[in-house]
This record gives sequence, C-alpha cells and structure tokens, in this order.
Amino acid sequence: MDSRNMEQTPETKNTNDVSNDVELNNMANSKTNGGIIHDHLEYEPSGWMDKTLTKVGDVTSGYFSKNKSSLKVISLFVLNGLVIGYFFGCMYYFLYYTTESLELCHGFGSLIAFLSIIYFFIIYFLIVKRFFGEWFEQTIWKRVSAVTEFMWKFVLFRWVFSLAVLAAFAIFLVVDAWDATERLISLLGLGILLLLGFVFSANPGRINWRSVLMGLFLQFLFGIIFIRWDQGRAALQCFSDKVATFLSYGVEGAAFAFGDLLVKREGVFAFSTLPVIFFFSMLVEVLFYWGALQWFCLKLGQLLRSATGTTVVESVIAVGNVFLGMSESVLLVKPYLALLTPSEIHVVMASGFATVSGTILASYIAFGAEPAHLVTASVMSAPAAVCYAKLLMPETKRSLTTVDNIQPVTSEDQSALSAATRGATNGISLILNIIANIVAFVAFVTFVNGLIGYCGGLLGDPDLSLEFILGKVFMPLCWVMGVPWEECDRVGSLIGLKTIVNEFVAYQRMGQMKEAGLLSPRAELIATYALCGFTNPASAGIMIGAISAMAPNQRETLSSVAVRAFFAGCGICFMTACIAALLMPDGAFG
Repeated sequence: MDSRNMEQTPETKNTNDVSNDVELNNMANSKTNGGIIHDHLEYEPSGWMDKTLTKVGDVTSGYFSKNKSSLKVISLFVLNGLVIGYFFGCMYYFLYYTTESLELCHGFGSLIAFLSIIYFFIIYFLIVKRFFGEWFEQTIWKRVSAVTEFMWKFVLFRWVFSLAVLAAFAIFLVVDAWDATERLISLLGLGILLLLGFVFSANPGRINWRSVLMGLFLQFLFGIIFIRWDQGRAALQCFSDKVATFLSYGVEGAAFAFGDLLVKREGVFAFSTLPVIFFFSMLVEVLFYWGALQWFCLKLGQLLRSATGTTVVESVIAVGNVFLGMSESVLLVKPYLALLTPSEIHVVMASGFATVSGTILASYIAFGAEPAHLVTASVMSAPAAVCYAKLLMPETKRSLTTVDNIQPVTSEDQSALSAATRGATNGISLILNIIANIVAFVAFVTFVNGLIGYCGGLLGDPDLSLEFILGKVFMPLCWVMGVPWEECDRVGSLIGLKTIVNEFVAYQRMGQMKEAGLLSPRAELIATYALCGFTNPASAGIMIGAISAMAPNQRETLSSVAVRAFFAGCGICFMTACIAALLMPDGAFG
C-alpha cells in the first residue's frame, strides 16, 4: 500500500502537532522581535534607514507610554495657555480697535459667554465633582431625594403642595391682570383643555399627577422668565440663533450636492431642509461613539426626574424638541426607541408635534411672526408636553429607560470616522421614509378638500374646504384662549390651516392678515403661539416614518397612539397660547 495513502497514526499526529506549534511560536516570536511576516516568511528590517526608523518608533512609543500622565498635564497647560492668550488678544483688540458695545450674543461678548460655560464645566468636573462630588451626593442629594419621595407618598402633602402652588399662581394672575381682566379669559381655556385631557385620558386612574402638575408649573415658570423678563427672552433668542446657525451648515453640504438653485434660491423642501438630517445624524453618531450622548441622557434624566417623575427618554426628548425638529430630536434617543413603552412613545410623538424646528424659524419670521415669541413657544411647550401627554396617556407598564434601570448603550463602531460615516449613511432611509409619508398625507388631504369642494359646489359654494369648516369649529376655542370674538373666525381659520395643511401656510396667511390690519396685537400673539407646532397630517406621517425606520418593532405601537398623540400636540400648543395670553400685558407684543 502506498505510504501517501496510509492513515496517520496517533504518534504521527502528535509529532505534526508539535512541529506546527513550534513553527507558530517562532512566527509569534519573530513578530515580537520587530520582524514582519508575509506568507509565513520572516522579514527583518534591513538597511540603516529601516533599522533607525524602527528603533526611533520603539523608543518614542515607550516614552509616551511611560510618561502618559505627565504629557497629559503638559498638554492641558499648553492648550489652556493658548486659549487664555487668544482671549487676552481678542480683549485687547476689542478695547482699542473696535467701537462695538459688549453683547453676550455677538462678537467678543459671545466668546466670554462660551469660555465661561466651558471653564465652569472644567472646574466642576476636575475640582468640585472630584473632591466634593461623593460628599454632596451622599450627604445632601440622596437625603433631599429621599425626603421628597417620602413626603410625596402622603396624599395630604400632595394636596397641600398642589393647592399652594395653584393659590400662588392665582394670586399672581389676579394682581397682574387687575387692570386688564379680559386676560383672565385665557385661564378658562386652560382649565377646559386640562379637563378634556382628563375626560379623554386612556387610564384616568393611573394618572401621575406629579408629572402633570410639575409640567404645568414649569410651563408657567418658563412663561414668566421668557415672556415677562426681557433678559431671559434675549438669552433664549441668542441660544436659539446659535443652534439654528450650527444646523444650517448642513445646507452648505446640500448646496454643494444639489446646487444653489434647488437649495438656496428655490428652497425646495426635499433638497434644502431634509439634507440637514444627514449632517445631524452624523454628529449624533459621533457623540454616541464618544459616550457624550449617553452621558447627556443620564445626567438630564437625573436632573428632571426629581421634578416631574418622568423617564430619561421622555426628559431628553422634551428638551431636545425645543430647538430641534421632531426628526432630528428622535435621533438623540435612537438607541432606546425599541425599548419604549406605549406611554413613552406617546410623549415622544406629542412633544414632536407640539414644537417646531429651530432650523426653519427663519421661514416663519419671514412671514411676519415675532422671533422671540416663536422661541418662547417652543420652550414653554417642552414641560407642557410632559404634562398633557401624561394626562392623556398615563404610564401603565414598567419602563426600561428610567435612571435606575436604563442600560448604557455602547457604539459598535471602531473609530470616530467610522461612526460619522455610518451616521451619515443612516440618514438615507430616514429621509426616504419622511418623503414617502409627506407625499402620501398631503395627497390625501388634497383629495379630501377636493371632495368637500365638489359637495359644496352642488350647493352653490365651490370654495368650501376643510380649512373653512375647521375655522368655524375652532371659533369657541379661540374665544376661551383669549381672542376677541370679532377676530375668532380669522384666528380659527389659521388654526384650521395649520391643522390640515401645515404651519407654513398658516403663518404665511397670518402675515397677510397682519399687513392688512385684520389682526389685533392680542389676536396675533395668541395665533403665533397656537400655530407654533407640527400638528398636521404630513408631520404625523414624518414622525411615524422616522420612528419606524429606527425602531421597526414599534410600528404597531405607533399606529395605536398616533391619533391620540396628534390631539395631544394640538392641546399642548393651545395650552401654551393660553398661558402666553395670560402673562403678556397689552402693548408688550413684539
């Protein structure tokens, strides 16, 4: 028999295994000794240049690894020296070569504000938190939280606290509106909206009144700060402008890809607004890779939990929607979307419907809307979203995104560049879903208007439309929000346009009414706040498409809560309009 066809004996196998192990060990040793293996052949650095570069690389790597902490301290000192030197250079130029006044939102003033925020966090994390953080958490924070949780368990404490807060606001409103009692009509509208939310609640017996009352309290508080206090309104406007400017850089990328004609001159929605999602999606993925996004979610959840009792995702989405669009803000909580309960999905959707994107505020301003009130409306709608969404659909399941049990999610990317590439690519499916839903819902609304116009034409009124009908339907609501009765049909038609078509059309029509003198300052104020939201069928399609693309397992939940969230978004905008009408004195608009 041929020896080549003979089976190997155990001794032969062992001998081969030993020889293979020896060969692998030799190859590993050659790698550790600086050799390079190519196709099982050992390569040693040859020549003076190769050996010198290899030796320099080894020495440099060893030096950096041994002195890593020292080099880090030196680098921080050098970086801070450069920053401080740059600051004093800018200050010298500002003092001796410019005649501009110091403004915290522009020029040298913005540099002061920016560096103050940066160094505040540096001092906090490197000094305060490092040396006093554990003591503060154990001695003060946990005790205060424990006392708060303990006291809130008593029914008597909850009633006394709630009545005390309501009495304080009632006294303030009566004194503040003593010479203009017509402003108190808006208080009736606020009460009716809250009553409707309770009556149509999915589970009235499971309502967390702490979330509802604290959300309402924060909405009043934000209204006082950003409506009645000029400095607060200016600071909020400045921050909103910076965020909008930052996101507008995505327009430059869109203009490079699609051309100035579609993006900047014509302003086609699909080419000028939606591509910003690519830019923002990339940034979100990079922040997620660095761990900054997870840290932000957890810290914000710890901060807001003590006040409203909401979960991490609900808190983040409510704040994120202040300056971001509903599609961009959902990206902030993308890793957790698949874990959300129906009540949490309801908060995410309602919050998105109740606010507008900071990137498109310029369009509303161009139509004649006051920029300060647009920003204030979004800020006030953040706590109102928690209040009204939790009133309409209370939590009935155990959440997986509370501060206590939320699981930190780590990125699967190997580098920041990989995360940026994947984030930009993920925007493709998101934008396609948005476009598909916009086309479908706008076409459906046009079909309904065509059908109503046909039926009205048979009765001699071919201009009859769904917007006209809803305008009449909203007249009583406009009156209880504080609109003078003779203007209720006009404001009601604006609300109808916004609800059926979109807020662009409504603000454009409001600008025309404003130029024609058809709206009083008070009616214009209430309309500005009531229209400041994405509550229309097309936006509902955008929201469903965006969340479905990121969390396919939530499609059934989205379908079940979408209608309720839509009406919650409407109610939140109307609540904000009521509070603005309560707090804004006559003659202070603009």
